[in-house]
Amino acid sequence: MLNPMFRGADGGEIPLPQLEVSNFNFANMKRILKIFSLVGSSLFTVSCNNSDLSESERVIVIQPLGEFKSSHSKDLLTGLKVFKNQVYIKQSIEIPKSFYVHHRKRYRADSIIKFLRQLHGKDTLTVGITDYDISTTKNGIQDWGVMGLGYRPGKSCVVSTFRLHKRNMKEQFCKVVLHEIGHTFGLPHCEDKTCLMRDAEGGNPLNEEKDFCKQCKERLKLD
Repeated sequence: MLNPMFRGADGGEIPLPQLEVSNFNFANMKRILKIFSLVGSSLFTVSCNNSDLSESERVIVIQPLGEFKSSHSKDLLTGLKVFKNQVYIKQSIEIPKSFYVHHRKRYRADSIIKFLRQLHGKDTLTVGITDYDISTTKNGIQDWGVMGLGYRPGKSCVVSTFRLHKRNMKEQFCKVVLHEIGHTFGLPHCEDKTCLMRDAEGGNPLNEEKDFCKQCKERLKLD
């Protein structure tokens, strides 16, 4: 089950052939052994082919949305080196118009995430970045404005610059991106107030955050 995490600011069975018990003999015994041999081989193959990739093997794709400045995309490259994953920046694409909530002038972050995770393969984590305001449903509020949204665990997340402080937007933007990637890699919110994984609790405490705390780094295997 996927758990939505945000920063606020406002395998089938293999059937066996039926055997007639009345005709059971040595020939049938050989047949049974052969069947179990084939089934065991098939199960082992399915298990190997569907094993999850480790987080360090996943490729991080930065996907600008709308008229997002390419220079702001490149600013993220230094901060993302902490994950030791390969990082690629894609050309900007438009957000589907159906995701726009007209009376709130915001795009649905959850819809963007579902859209992004269909763009690339299973070995990819896609980070959508935009200047547009984004929202999700929280505490009964249909369109709660957020700085970012990610699922724990997940294949994609989205971050917006709309609610960040303008005087140090570059720094705050990178922190939110790291926070949401942390969620997609499985991290919950952290009680350490200086950790990048702290819960924003409806505000913008980014200036108090310094880095992933020791415990979160260990869970991410960053040390």
